[in-house]
Amino acid sequence: MYDFLNNNLWLFWFFIGLVCLITEMILGTFFVFCLAIGGFLTVIFSLLSCPFWFQIVAFALLSVVSIFFVRPVMIRFLHKEHNERLSNVDALIGRVGIVIEDIKGESNGYVKIDGDEWRAVSCDSSDILNGDRVRVVKMDSLVVTVERLN
Repeated sequence: MYDFLNNNLWLFWFFIGLVCLITEMILGTFFVFCLAIGGFLTVIFSLLSCPFWFQIVAFALLSVVSIFFVRPVMIRFLHKEHNERLSNVDALIGRVGIVIEDIKGESNGYVKIDGDEWRAVSCDSSDILNGDRVRVVKMDSLVVTVERLN
């Protein structure tokens, strides 16, 4: 058995890579995937008849290098949809609404945005009349600052 393993050490490294790859499919962290890369690349050193201690060092170094270089690339490439999602208040900025109560200079009026009513002020202190379309430019507490469209 010892002679078989010694003569076919590449099977050991291939098996290590395969087990790590299967484990990665379960976990999905890309950490164990880097160990699989190390295992599969160490097969090359085994086929070149490098000593076992060298293969262990190669496995460790290749795994660490792939953790620092391959893992970040894979995470960026495969997890593109993790864009920052806007929260309730931040999602209002840029939205378009309709004035339902006149905004007179510095005084508050009301706008309807996506079915919700918000207290509003004009960004340039101009009068905005009932029925005008507006865009939200800023949010302060529960008061939206709007600009007139048209």
